Amino acid sequence: MLPDASRRQTILRLALPIIAGMLSQSLINLIDAAMVGSLGEVPLAGVGIGGYAMFLITALVFGLSSGVQAQTARRHGEAAWGCRAVPLNAGLVLAALAALPVTALCLWQAPGLMGLINQDPTVNAVAVEYFRWRVVSLTAVAMIFCFRGYWNGIQQTGLYLRIILVMHVVNVAASLALIFGYLGLPAMGAAGAGAGTTLSLFVGLAIWAAMSLRHATASGFLAGLPRRFTFVTTLRLATPHSFQQLWFAAGYAVLFWILGRIDTASVAVGHVLVNLSLLLILPGVGLGMAAMSLVGEALGREAHRDAHRWGWEVVRVAWLCLAALALPMALLPDAVLALFLHDPALIELGRLPLRLTALMIVLDAAALVLAQALLGAGANRTVMTATLGLQWLVFLPLAWGIGVWLGYGLVGIWWVQLAYRCLNSAWFAAIWQRRRWQRLEV
Repeated sequence: MLPDASRRQTILRLALPIIAGMLSQSLINLIDAAMVGSLGEVPLAGVGIGGYAMFLITALVFGLSSGVQAQTARRHGEAAWGCRAVPLNAGLVLAALAALPVTALCLWQAPGLMGLINQDPTVNAVAVEYFRWRVVSLTAVAMIFCFRGYWNGIQQTGLYLRIILVMHVVNVAASLALIFGYLGLPAMGAAGAGAGTTLSLFVGLAIWAAMSLRHATASGFLAGLPRRFTFVTTLRLATPHSFQQLWFAAGYAVLFWILGRIDTASVAVGHVLVNLSLLLILPGVGLGMAAMSLVGEALGREAHRDAHRWGWEVVRVAWLCLAALALPMALLPDAVLALFLHDPALIELGRLPLRLTALMIVLDAAALVLAQALLGAGANRTVMTATLGLQWLVFLPLAWGIGVWLGYGLVGIWWVQLAYRCLNSAWFAAIWQRRRWQRLEV
């Protein structure tokens, strides 16, 4: 049963801008790849390797967003208007302290990092150049996470979408000019795509800062250095989430290694299936981020029953949305796979796994939403333990055992993944129902 109309409107008002922004943000690497594609196979591969390396490094600061958002939503619910932006101040300081040394290390050790991901020296030469331009933006990325967390926390999610659309325009224009040498600029090739993306991120950071100076000063933005307690709380919330994101991404690297032990066809089809699932779960994640704000705000009002209710109501909306997105994959798997694969044998191999992917996306809705809702309650360590424990101790060993050792291949691994997603949602539902998260202080 769906929530009543007013609560459903509240959920969608918060979630839709986040979903649209996340979907458009996922296009950044695709835009770079599309523009570099005309330069040839080696530059395209180099951008792919460099983009994946940047994804891993970004995971180190990803938790700052949820750390700031959870505290901001709680202050918003407490009607503590003058200190809602204090967690944002702490997050910005931590972003600079974390990102600057990591950036310096990555600039220095970029060749070694690329060598861990790929062994082709020609591709790695392009990847290193592209990655070095991208990693310069790490501080901007970390600070944008903090700003996004603050504005989502006060339930002003529309700003995120508007700013990211401006960033996309800057990214496309700057990258085109720098890749091909338009407007008298040097033709930098693949590195120009990295430089253009980095420029767009700094433009986005400047807009976030300007909007916050204009509208968040009364909430304590840049009013002074936060107390030690705020720094400790932000770190306590951010560190488990960042650690979770890093190892969750590494888990996919291990999955592709396992698929590589089967055959090349499994890697090719698995790559399509994973990217489709990661794209289509974004609405669930976006709805979960709305739940994070709603749960945190309700806990700030000490409305524990309302906080618990919000979690399940957002899950029900997510089930409906994800079912609608999964339906074409379930009913027309060949047509969907034909958009990416042109070999009939590969389409045949991917048909059943794609239908399983459609089912697991829907079944995963509870985990996607309730994990974010628990972050809003401050249960970051619980989310990290549950997510990584099930992924690394259950799914990946079983994927190896059934897919490789017992010889059931790609289809066997995807059946394992379906069972893992069911267990994942059941686990988070049980955590949510125990309600221990209601006693956490943020």
